[in-house]
Amino acid sequence: MLRVDADDARLQLTHNLTGGASLNMPLLGLTVSVKDLFDVAGQVTHAGAVCLDKAAPATTDAPALARLKQAGAVSIGRSNMTEFAFSGIGINHHYGTPANPADTAIARVPGGSSSGAAVSVGLGMADIGLGSDTGGSLRIPAALCGLVGFKSTQGAVPVAGAYPLSQSLDSVGAITRSVDTAIAAHQVMSQRPVAHWAKPLSHLTLGVATTVHLDDLDPTVGQAWARTLSRLVRAGVTLVEMPLPALSAIGDCQSVAPLVAIEAHAWHRDRLIDDEVLLDPRVKARMQTGQVATAADYLAILRARQTLQQAVFAAVAGVDAMIAPTVPMVAPPIDSIAPGTERDAAYLTVNRLLLRNPSTVNFLNGCAISIPCHAPDELPVGLMIWQTCGRDDTVLGIAKQLTDNGVLKVD
Repeated sequence: MLRVDADDARLQLTHNLTGGASLNMPLLGLTVSVKDLFDVAGQVTHAGAVCLDKAAPATTDAPALARLKQAGAVSIGRSNMTEFAFSGIGINHHYGTPANPADTAIARVPGGSSSGAAVSVGLGMADIGLGSDTGGSLRIPAALCGLVGFKSTQGAVPVAGAYPLSQSLDSVGAITRSVDTAIAAHQVMSQRPVAHWAKPLSHLTLGVATTVHLDDLDPTVGQAWARTLSRLVRAGVTLVEMPLPALSAIGDCQSVAPLVAIEAHAWHRDRLIDDEVLLDPRVKARMQTGQVATAADYLAILRARQTLQQAVFAAVAGVDAMIAPTVPMVAPPIDSIAPGTERDAAYLTVNRLLLRNPSTVNFLNGCAISIPCHAPDELPVGLMIWQTCGRDDTVLGIAKQLTDNGVLKVD
């Protein structure tokens, strides 16, 4: 099994004291921030919304949090998020938006919906940012903030005790500063070890989807992507271009309304029609797009989803994993898309672009990790390594292989 090495002094201390990762407390002394949609015993779970202020406090910790704490991690408190986790940007209309720590000159968006999780890790306040990922909510902020974000196969980590957005797409994971800590956190939260990945880079084959994932890359992302491909080839990795038309079909089968909006509307429909309930206008408007779908529309999307999952599973069987830019753009300034009707159109454009690549993996019920691939003088850019359902160990192992061998360093 894969031995997880330390990425900071505290984790190294644990190894030194125990002769390796402690079987009982492998995260001893590491700090964890808790996304506001997870239950914490004795506290109200707000899910980034003011309308839940009077909800009853949780009686127990969410299982994912409880497992981290049992493994020795110390909770430092809740982290900010997009209201009800329904945006890839990280803006919160009521509680404010934490600035991206990767740029101190301009206040840029952190990515969402796990915005505070990324900021707390990026600032060094937390080693692990506990978060959720429904359409990229871990990988987007990780990419924009220069961090590591891992989305496991849905169900690998319990979603119990996390305020739901979409029952078909929600998953639980973490943002960290290194792949090693991502593996350590996943092992604890999933309660299973990650199998060792031993394939040499000269025997590694990675697929590149030429459909959807490479569209409209901004100059910084395009430059980082081209440089990353060159480094992979020089390291002996075989790259295979694949059209993968199923990625386009994901959007086509949701033409009536996105699956996430349909399920979010079903969950929130009572408060959406109550004018006394205070909601983020943008979140409310996006949830309301789900109300036009009929039961037949919903079932058709679920059938199409299953078909596309099978098609992609067969298509990528010949490669070890797929790679893509996590998102096609660097973090824009907060001011350009801050709350305000005059900026709503820009907000929707940015949100759509940020969600585009990572959300395909959620729809396919796959697993994916975002790791930094930018140069020191560039704004953060993420490389997404992804595979189909249940290939979590492969994705984590390849990420570790690439970073340990210096092909993609995580500084």
